[in-house]
Amino acid sequence: MKQWMSLALEQARQAARQGEIPVGAVLVHEGQVICAAHNQREATHDPTAHAELLCLREGARLLGDWRLRQCTLYVTLEPCPMCAGAMVMSQLGHCVFGAADDRQGCCGSVYDLPGDPALHGVTTWQGGMMAEECRQLLQAFFAQRRG
Repeated sequence: MKQWMSLALEQARQAARQGEIPVGAVLVHEGQVICAAHNQREATHDPTAHAELLCLREGARLLGDWRLRQCTLYVTLEPCPMCAGAMVMSQLGHCVFGAADDRQGCCGSVYDLPGDPALHGVTTWQGGMMAEECRQLLQAFFAQRRG
């Protein structure tokens, strides 16, 4: 749903304002937002502080279960190998992302990690929701950094 991706985009904008790569995520369970996060690698000096991982961790904590089969993760950028792996390991039900990532995307662009039959995953994904807005935010951020 676009409303959830709009919330993820607001998280991404918050990340950009803090000097983080503008990626935002929202975790939804049974039609309700459970948590939202944005990249925090620079602030925390933590290479795993991607928006998706922060959402999955907090969602599991709030639900009291590491299995997130009934959840959908909305994220502004196609998940990387680490985040796609965490989605599979958490048994996330579904992921919806905005912009594709032709360099590191592991939900169809470079590789389809959730779809790999060797992993017996349950996570499905779809890309392209509000893709242009997500892409423009990333492009503007990197253009400003290169300035």
